[in-house]
Amino acid sequence: MDSSSHLLAAQLLLISYTLFMQTTPSLSSKSSLILPLKAKQIPSQSLPRPPNKLSFHHNVSLTVTVSVGSPPQQATMVLDTGSELSWLHCRKTPTTPLSFAPTLSTSYRPIPCSSATCTTRTRDFTLPVSCDPKKLCHAVLSYADASSVEGNLASDNFHLDASNSFPGLVFGCMDSGSSSNPEDAKTTGLIGMNRGSLSLVSQTGLNKFSYCISGRDSSGVLLFGDADFPWLTPLNYTPLVQMSTPLPYFDRVAYTVQLEGIRVGGTVLPLPKSVYVPDHTGAGQTMVDSGTQFTFLLGPVYTALRNEFLKQTRMILKPLDDPNFVFQGAMDLCYRVEASRKTLPPLPAVALMFRGVEMSVGGEKLLYRVPGMTRGSDGVYCLTFGNSDLLGVEAYVIGHHHQQNMWMEFDLLKSRVGLAEFSCDLAAQKLGL
Repeated sequence: MDSSSHLLAAQLLLISYTLFMQTTPSLSSKSSLILPLKAKQIPSQSLPRPPNKLSFHHNVSLTVTVSVGSPPQQATMVLDTGSELSWLHCRKTPTTPLSFAPTLSTSYRPIPCSSATCTTRTRDFTLPVSCDPKKLCHAVLSYADASSVEGNLASDNFHLDASNSFPGLVFGCMDSGSSSNPEDAKTTGLIGMNRGSLSLVSQTGLNKFSYCISGRDSSGVLLFGDADFPWLTPLNYTPLVQMSTPLPYFDRVAYTVQLEGIRVGGTVLPLPKSVYVPDHTGAGQTMVDSGTQFTFLLGPVYTALRNEFLKQTRMILKPLDDPNFVFQGAMDLCYRVEASRKTLPPLPAVALMFRGVEMSVGGEKLLYRVPGMTRGSDGVYCLTFGNSDLLGVEAYVIGHHHQQNMWMEFDLLKSRVGLAEFSCDLAAQKLGL
């Protein structure tokens, strides 16, 4: 982690969100369920990621508190649409409030390595599972900083409240790892929400979910099921990209869409559409990931965006002009803005052009103020698009910062992602949150 990331980790404020879960077949049919979902600072080392993608910093992660086991033990878990396997830090006895003790749960069941869950349903794991000396299914998840966490696959009951639970949910009971980062103790684990067979979405048979994340210090909603609300803006859809053949750099269970171009103001970047299409290795897919804060583009596209945005703002903003400063190791277009300014000046919007739909990024979402960083009496603001090549990432990733105040729907039945600009504060009010 670079020095700017340490600064951000030290000074980032916590953000509060709200989780709204509509009744699904796995939940009680009598009432909906509302749980608190918070956005909190989590360093990248605390989250497992495949070694060849998504290895950038995760400074904000959405967390939800559930209960696991019988009798229930409280667990604070990161909610991540970019991950498959849900997992918990396991201990023989709960040494901290943020660990799970399987020996204290009468419903805990380890998964044998001969089970179809171990032999078949783990096919999309980055690292293959193995059989431990007790003939139990053993899994290793790699971390962003090349450290890892490992343990056994197991099943147990995940309780959302006293009357709503997911019985027999398969998860990773992780009892060891190579990371000594004390920040790891701030969460019990992670809830995987991608399309893999062992994700929460797949295990519960969920066909559709959506979320709407508000701006900083505001509330948002996450909805399981159909969003049939008369007040909701009609959504536009883009199909999910399917890849049946395994490729080394393509995540087949991610929410992958097709980016076709980028427009800055009224100017479309002069690049061929082929630069946005995955190559023969699978490198270059475009993933929608709520577990990532900002948006990352492959080098040639990032450079074209950087140059065009710099050109269109040369009379509006004052560049930082410090070649030694790269925010989070991937964002090198930064500006000096007078600290006395209450709002940013008008800026050219950046439109991400997907097949069938556009995502417009404008206003406050374009620049991010680096906490604690100043130049004289000016604050330092950086463009919220990063160069994935600087991080060894072989993909385009659309982070949740650019999904703020948009209704985002993930329709697994029709294999598509829908979106529309919408006030997430209004959504929270309409849903009574």
